[in-house]
Amino acid sequence: MLTFFRGTSATFLAASAMAFAVPGLAQSTNDPVPEAADPADAGPLTVSGSIALVSDYRFRGVSQTDEELAVQGGFSVGHASGAYVGAWASNLAGWGTFGGSNTELDLYGGYALPLGDATLDVGVTWYMYPGGADTTDFFEPYVKFSSTYGPVEGLVGVAYAPKQEALGKVFRNGAEAAAGIPIDPGDKEDNLYIWTDLSAGIPDTGLTVKGHLGYSDGNSGLGPNGTSIAPTGTYFDWLLGADYAVGPLTLGVAYVDTDISRAESAYLLPNFQNTKDGSSIASGQVVFSVSAGF
Repeated sequence: MLTFFRGTSATFLAASAMAFAVPGLAQSTNDPVPEAADPADAGPLTVSGSIALVSDYRFRGVSQTDEELAVQGGFSVGHASGAYVGAWASNLAGWGTFGGSNTELDLYGGYALPLGDATLDVGVTWYMYPGGADTTDFFEPYVKFSSTYGPVEGLVGVAYAPKQEALGKVFRNGAEAAAGIPIDPGDKEDNLYIWTDLSAGIPDTGLTVKGHLGYSDGNSGLGPNGTSIAPTGTYFDWLLGADYAVGPLTLGVAYVDTDISRAESAYLLPNFQNTKDGSSIASGQVVFSVSAGF
Protein backbone atom coordinates (compact mmCIF):
# COMPACT_ATOMS: atom_id res chain seq x y z
CA MET A 1 0.00 0.00 0.00
CA LEU A 2 1.38 3.39 -0.99
CA THR A 3 1.44 5.79 1.94
CA PHE A 4 2.12 9.25 0.63
CA PHE A 5 0.98 12.76 1.35
CA ARG A 6 -1.46 14.86 -0.59
CA GLY A 7 -0.28 17.09 -3.26
CA THR A 8 -2.50 17.13 -6.34
CA SER A 9 -5.40 15.53 -7.61
CA ALA A 10 -2.90 13.12 -7.85
CA THR A 11 -0.31 14.86 -5.97
CA PHE A 12 1.42 14.66 -2.75
CA LEU A 13 3.62 16.88 -0.82
CA ALA A 14 4.23 16.21 2.70
CA ALA A 15 1.48 17.23 4.72
CA SER A 16 -1.80 15.58 4.55
CA ALA A 17 -2.04 12.21 6.14
CA MET A 18 -5.40 11.28 4.83
CA ALA A 19 -6.46 8.68 2.36
CA PHE A 20 -8.60 8.37 -0.61
CA ALA A 21 -9.04 4.64 -0.36
CA VAL A 22 -10.35 2.11 -2.77
CA PRO A 23 -10.31 -1.63 -2.18
CA GLY A 24 -6.75 -2.84 -2.63
CA LEU A 25 -5.45 0.42 -4.15
CA ALA A 26 -3.91 3.63 -2.90
CA GLN A 27 -6.26 6.20 -4.29
CA SER A 28 -6.35 9.90 -4.57
CA THR A 29 -3.61 12.30 -4.87
CA ASN A 30 -0.83 10.89 -2.92
CA ASP A 31 -2.50 10.74 0.43
CA PRO A 32 -1.76 8.03 2.96
CA VAL A 33 -4.25 5.30 2.33
CA PRO A 34 -5.43 2.89 5.04
CA GLU A 35 -5.82 -0.75 4.11
CA ALA A 36 -9.37 -1.37 2.96
CA ALA A 37 -11.25 -4.50 3.89
CA ASP A 38 -11.29 -7.37 1.41
CA PRO A 39 -14.32 -6.77 -0.85
CA ALA A 40 -15.14 -10.48 -0.57
CA ASP A 41 -15.69 -10.00 3.16
CA ALA A 42 -17.10 -6.47 3.13
CA GLY A 43 -19.67 -6.83 0.34
CA PRO A 44 -19.88 -4.62 -2.77
CA LEU A 45 -19.11 -1.40 -0.86
CA THR A 46 -16.07 -0.58 1.25
CA VAL A 47 -15.79 2.53 3.41
CA SER A 48 -12.39 3.73 4.60
CA GLY A 49 -10.77 6.93 5.75
CA SER A 50 -8.35 8.60 8.12
CA ILE A 51 -7.65 11.61 10.31
CA ALA A 52 -4.29 13.29 10.82
CA LEU A 53 -2.31 16.03 12.52
CA VAL A 54 0.51 17.48 10.40
CA SER A 55 3.04 20.13 11.34
CA ASP A 56 2.58 21.89 7.99
CA TYR A 57 0.18 21.29 5.10
CA ARG A 58 2.28 21.30 1.94
CA PHE A 59 0.47 21.20 -1.42
CA ARG A 60 2.95 20.41 -4.17
CA GLY A 61 5.75 21.67 -1.96
CA VAL A 62 4.16 24.99 -0.97
CA SER A 63 2.77 25.60 2.53
CA GLN A 64 -0.99 26.14 2.71
CA THR A 65 -1.06 26.79 6.47
CA ASP A 66 1.58 29.50 6.91
CA GLU A 67 3.99 26.73 8.06
CA GLU A 68 1.70 25.90 10.99
CA LEU A 69 -0.26 22.87 12.22
CA ALA A 70 -3.11 21.39 10.20
CA VAL A 71 -5.92 18.99 11.10
CA GLN A 72 -6.95 16.87 8.14
CA GLY A 73 -9.18 13.94 7.35
CA GLY A 74 -11.57 12.33 4.98
CA PHE A 75 -13.31 9.20 3.81
CA SER A 76 -13.75 7.13 0.68
CA VAL A 77 -16.45 4.74 -0.52
CA GLY A 78 -15.28 2.12 -3.01
CA HIS A 79 -17.34 -0.35 -5.01
CA ALA A 80 -16.20 -3.86 -5.93
CA SER A 81 -16.38 -2.79 -9.58
CA GLY A 82 -13.49 -0.35 -9.01
CA ALA A 83 -15.59 2.84 -8.85
CA TYR A 84 -15.05 5.16 -5.88
CA VAL A 85 -16.03 8.55 -4.46
CA GLY A 86 -14.82 10.45 -1.42
CA ALA A 87 -13.99 13.70 0.33
CA TRP A 88 -10.96 15.17 2.09
CA ALA A 89 -10.56 18.42 4.07
CA SER A 90 -7.91 20.56 5.79
CA ASN A 91 -7.72 23.91 7.56
CA LEU A 92 -5.80 26.70 5.79
CA ALA A 93 -3.84 29.87 6.61
CA GLY A 94 -1.58 32.39 4.88
CA TRP A 95 -1.06 31.67 1.17
CA GLY A 96 -3.62 28.86 1.35
CA THR A 97 -6.44 31.09 2.66
CA PHE A 98 -9.36 31.53 0.30
CA GLY A 99 -11.81 33.29 2.63
CA GLY A 100 -14.93 31.83 4.17
CA SER A 101 -14.19 29.09 6.68
CA ASN A 102 -10.51 28.93 5.64
CA THR A 103 -11.01 25.28 4.74
CA GLU A 104 -10.10 23.26 1.69
CA LEU A 105 -12.62 20.57 0.76
CA ASP A 106 -11.72 18.15 -2.01
CA LEU A 107 -14.45 16.00 -3.57
CA TYR A 108 -13.26 13.23 -5.86
CA GLY A 109 -14.39 10.22 -7.79
CA GLY A 110 -13.01 7.78 -10.28
CA TYR A 111 -12.48 4.23 -11.40
CA ALA A 112 -9.61 1.85 -10.66
CA LEU A 113 -8.97 -0.84 -13.26
CA PRO A 114 -6.69 -3.81 -12.42
CA LEU A 115 -4.15 -4.59 -15.16
CA GLY A 116 -2.38 -7.75 -14.06
CA ASP A 117 -0.12 -6.76 -11.17
CA ALA A 118 -0.70 -3.08 -11.89
CA THR A 119 -3.64 -0.68 -11.55
CA LEU A 120 -4.86 2.12 -13.80
CA ASP A 121 -6.80 4.81 -11.92
CA VAL A 122 -8.77 7.52 -13.75
CA GLY A 123 -10.72 10.20 -11.89
CA VAL A 124 -11.32 13.86 -11.12
CA THR A 125 -10.94 16.08 -8.05
CA TRP A 126 -13.03 19.18 -7.33
CA TYR A 127 -11.11 21.65 -5.13
CA MET A 128 -13.45 23.94 -3.23
CA TYR A 129 -13.17 26.46 -0.38
CA PRO A 130 -16.48 26.61 1.57
CA GLY A 131 -17.69 30.15 2.17
CA GLY A 132 -14.94 31.61 -0.01
CA ALA A 133 -15.16 33.19 -3.45
CA ASP A 134 -16.70 30.92 -6.09
CA THR A 135 -13.97 31.94 -8.55
CA THR A 136 -11.36 30.02 -6.51
CA ASP A 137 -12.96 26.57 -7.01
CA PHE A 138 -11.64 24.36 -9.81
CA PHE A 139 -11.64 20.76 -11.05
CA GLU A 140 -8.70 18.62 -12.09
CA PRO A 141 -8.93 15.24 -13.89
CA TYR A 142 -6.11 12.75 -13.24
CA VAL A 143 -4.68 9.46 -14.49
CA LYS A 144 -2.47 7.26 -12.29
CA PHE A 145 -0.66 4.00 -12.95
CA SER A 146 0.66 2.02 -9.98
CA SER A 147 2.38 -1.33 -9.50
CA THR A 148 4.17 -3.43 -6.88
CA TYR A 149 7.36 -5.45 -7.07
CA GLY A 150 8.09 -7.26 -3.84
CA PRO A 151 8.19 -4.68 -1.02
CA VAL A 152 8.50 -1.78 -3.49
CA GLU A 153 5.48 0.13 -4.73
CA GLY A 154 5.58 2.76 -7.45
CA LEU A 155 3.15 5.23 -8.99
CA VAL A 156 3.25 7.68 -11.88
CA GLY A 157 0.50 10.19 -12.48
CA VAL A 158 -0.65 13.09 -14.60
CA ALA A 159 -3.19 15.68 -13.44
CA TYR A 160 -4.44 18.26 -15.93
CA ALA A 161 -6.81 21.09 -15.00
CA PRO A 162 -8.32 22.66 -18.14
CA LYS A 163 -8.70 26.42 -18.46
CA GLN A 164 -10.65 27.87 -15.54
CA GLU A 165 -11.01 31.27 -13.86
CA ALA A 166 -9.49 30.00 -10.60
CA LEU A 167 -6.25 29.33 -12.50
CA GLY A 168 -6.23 32.58 -14.48
CA LYS A 169 -3.58 35.29 -14.38
CA VAL A 170 -5.74 37.94 -12.73
CA PHE A 171 -2.81 39.76 -11.07
CA ARG A 172 0.75 40.01 -12.40
CA ASN A 173 2.33 40.34 -8.97
CA GLY A 174 1.72 40.49 -5.23
CA ALA A 175 1.54 44.28 -5.14
CA GLU A 176 -1.37 44.31 -7.61
CA ALA A 177 -3.11 41.57 -5.64
CA ALA A 178 -2.66 43.55 -2.39
CA ALA A 179 -4.15 46.62 -4.07
CA GLY A 180 -7.11 44.52 -5.18
CA ILE A 181 -7.12 45.86 -8.74
CA PRO A 182 -7.19 42.94 -11.22
CA ILE A 183 -5.49 43.47 -14.58
CA ASP A 184 -7.51 40.78 -16.32
CA PRO A 185 -10.59 39.71 -14.34
CA GLY A 186 -12.14 36.54 -15.64
CA ASP A 187 -8.93 35.35 -17.32
CA LYS A 188 -8.75 31.55 -17.64
CA GLU A 189 -5.63 29.39 -17.63
CA ASP A 190 -4.87 25.68 -17.33
CA ASN A 191 -2.42 23.68 -15.18
CA LEU A 192 -0.42 20.49 -15.62
CA TYR A 193 1.08 18.38 -12.84
CA ILE A 194 3.20 15.26 -13.43
CA TRP A 195 4.56 13.19 -10.56
CA THR A 196 5.99 9.91 -9.44
CA ASP A 197 5.94 8.26 -6.00
CA LEU A 198 8.00 5.36 -4.70
CA SER A 199 7.81 3.51 -1.39
CA ALA A 200 9.37 0.42 0.17
CA GLY A 201 8.45 -1.38 3.36
CA ILE A 202 11.28 -2.69 5.51
CA PRO A 203 10.30 -6.29 6.41
CA ASP A 204 9.40 -6.99 10.04
CA THR A 205 10.01 -3.40 11.17
CA GLY A 206 6.78 -1.43 10.61
CA LEU A 207 8.94 1.11 8.75
CA THR A 208 8.25 2.38 5.22
CA VAL A 209 10.57 4.72 3.34
CA LYS A 210 9.13 6.90 0.58
CA GLY A 211 9.98 9.45 -2.04
CA HIS A 212 8.17 11.81 -4.40
CA LEU A 213 9.06 14.02 -7.37
CA GLY A 214 6.60 16.37 -9.05
CA TYR A 215 6.60 18.93 -11.86
CA SER A 216 4.12 21.82 -12.19
CA ASP A 217 3.40 23.90 -15.30
CA GLY A 218 0.77 26.61 -15.09
CA ASN A 219 -0.05 30.27 -14.50
CA SER A 220 3.00 32.34 -13.52
CA GLY A 221 0.87 35.16 -12.17
CA LEU A 222 -1.70 35.27 -9.38
CA GLY A 223 -5.28 34.07 -9.60
CA PRO A 224 -8.47 35.76 -8.36
CA ASN A 225 -7.54 35.24 -4.70
CA GLY A 226 -3.92 36.35 -5.10
CA THR A 227 -2.51 32.81 -5.25
CA SER A 228 -1.55 30.21 -7.87
CA ILE A 229 -1.08 26.44 -7.82
CA ALA A 230 2.03 26.87 -10.01
CA PRO A 231 3.42 30.03 -8.35
CA THR A 232 6.40 30.67 -10.66
CA GLY A 233 4.90 29.10 -13.76
CA THR A 234 7.04 25.96 -13.76
CA TYR A 235 8.82 24.28 -10.87
CA PHE A 236 9.77 20.95 -9.29
CA ASP A 237 8.83 19.69 -5.85
CA TRP A 238 10.14 16.64 -4.02
CA LEU A 239 9.87 14.70 -0.80
CA LEU A 240 11.95 12.13 1.08
CA GLY A 241 10.58 10.55 4.22
CA ALA A 242 9.52 7.58 6.28
CA ASP A 243 6.43 6.25 8.07
CA TYR A 244 6.40 4.04 11.14
CA ALA A 245 3.35 2.03 12.17
CA VAL A 246 2.65 1.94 15.92
CA GLY A 247 -0.53 0.01 16.59
CA PRO A 248 -3.42 1.93 14.99
CA LEU A 249 -1.25 5.03 14.45
CA THR A 250 1.24 5.93 11.76
CA LEU A 251 4.04 8.35 12.64
CA GLY A 252 5.52 10.17 9.68
CA VAL A 253 8.47 12.43 8.98
CA ALA A 254 9.45 13.88 5.61
CA TYR A 255 11.70 16.54 4.15
CA VAL A 256 9.80 18.60 1.57
CA ASP A 257 11.35 21.10 -0.83
CA THR A 258 11.00 22.86 -4.19
CA ASP A 259 13.38 24.51 -6.64
CA ILE A 260 11.55 27.88 -6.24
CA SER A 261 14.19 30.42 -5.18
CA ARG A 262 13.60 33.66 -3.31
CA ALA A 263 14.58 35.59 -6.43
CA GLU A 264 12.08 33.68 -8.59
CA SER A 265 9.25 34.27 -6.14
CA ALA A 266 10.07 37.90 -5.33
CA TYR A 267 7.34 39.25 -7.62
CA LEU A 268 4.77 37.28 -5.61
CA LEU A 269 5.57 39.06 -2.35
CA PRO A 270 4.07 39.82 0.08
CA ASN A 271 1.67 36.94 -0.67
CA PHE A 272 4.30 34.23 -1.06
CA GLN A 273 5.92 34.31 2.37
CA ASN A 274 5.35 33.38 5.99
CA THR A 275 3.28 36.15 7.60
CA LYS A 276 5.26 35.90 10.86
CA ASP A 277 8.91 35.94 9.81
CA GLY A 278 8.88 36.57 6.05
CA SER A 279 10.50 33.22 5.21
CA SER A 280 9.68 31.47 1.93
CA ILE A 281 6.73 29.08 2.16
CA ALA A 282 8.34 26.93 -0.57
CA SER A 283 11.72 26.41 1.06
CA GLY A 284 12.85 23.06 2.46
CA GLN A 285 11.23 21.94 5.68
CA VAL A 286 10.83 18.80 7.77
CA VAL A 287 7.16 17.91 8.20
CA PHE A 288 5.87 15.60 10.94
CA SER A 289 2.56 13.77 10.98
CA VAL A 290 0.45 11.46 13.14
CA SER A 291 -2.44 9.67 11.46
CA ALA A 292 -4.96 6.94 12.06
CA GLY A 293 -6.96 5.09 9.47
CA PHE A 294 -10.05 2.95 9.44
